[in-house]
Amino acid sequence: MPVSDEQLWELTARFLSGGLRRNEKVVYFDDGTAEQVLERLTEDRMPVAATLRSGQLQVVPADVTRGAFRSPVADVRALLHSYVDGSVAQGWSGFRMTGQMSYGAEAPAGIPMTAYDAALDDVVRERRLAALCLYDHAHYTQEQIERMRAAHREELSSPAAYDDGLLRITQTGLTAVRLAGEADHSNRPVIHKLITDTLDRALRSADAPTDIELNLASLRFLDVAGAVALVHAAEEFPSSHRLVLGDVRPGVQRVLDRCGAPFATQLVVREARQPPARLRGVPDEPRERRVAEAPQDRPEEPDPARSSGFVDGAGSAGSSNGDGGADGGAPREPATEGAGT
Repeated sequence: MPVSDEQLWELTARFLSGGLRRNEKVVYFDDGTAEQVLERLTEDRMPVAATLRSGQLQVVPADVTRGAFRSPVADVRALLHSYVDGSVAQGWSGFRMTGQMSYGAEAPAGIPMTAYDAALDDVVRERRLAALCLYDHAHYTQEQIERMRAAHREELSSPAAYDDGLLRITQTGLTAVRLAGEADHSNRPVIHKLITDTLDRALRSADAPTDIELNLASLRFLDVAGAVALVHAAEEFPSSHRLVLGDVRPGVQRVLDRCGAPFATQLVVREARQPPARLRGVPDEPRERRVAEAPQDRPEEPDPARSSGFVDGAGSAGSSNGDGGADGGAPREPATEGAGT
């Protein structure tokens, strides 16, 4: 039951990428949300275009998704069996599915959503199938959420260090965190405290990494004051430690550049990059920009091209996310307006 859009995309992408890494057939039933899901997968360094071309990842159109909830339950059960049969015939190691199913909550055919869920549960028990059912407050009422919660055997938890519905912060390591969403005046103090607390832990531990890493692959907006705060925070670091901003989107990086990031001694900015071409393989090392490199000293490069839930099933609910991705750049904006993509 995700509490924010960022948690919804995080859970969905983690579940889908888990199946892709396990060589499973992965299906997403769309109803107006596929673009955000594919974007998050790209940010997590999953080769979205390649898996779509191979057929391993399939996005079911919204009209088909909605049509399922206007069909008899027996037909939906048969459809699910056909998906599993197809994945077996194509040689995939398993099958998993998720998607935006809120259309069924209104029972357009007079059939309650719990009846379709029971059919899905039957198929899960009979076949090698994993399903992630997502019920968020943007698409379901609290009554509907509680009704569907009661119909499921297991509920996933996806804790965050912070989530205000605008910005979600998750801890990915002892000195590493991921920021997703938008950073502005409302959550700027949280980010500052996060950096200082993480640095304090690192300084108190003999074994902790000396880099304090902020993964910004999913940070779509950073205002000027927030960029200045990051630069100032890095300037306060001791010479033994660095603040590393990873997989920074082009629009966010432009604001950081204008706010002095290239000249902050203890700050490293790593640009966003294209996801790897294959699921397995060693990715290229990200480019780094240090204080010695002023923006005008290097040639202009084009922006990279954009390329809690419930579980039914015998499969795992996913694997750990990657920590980067590619994103399209926004038109250049005045520094006073911040930047987003």
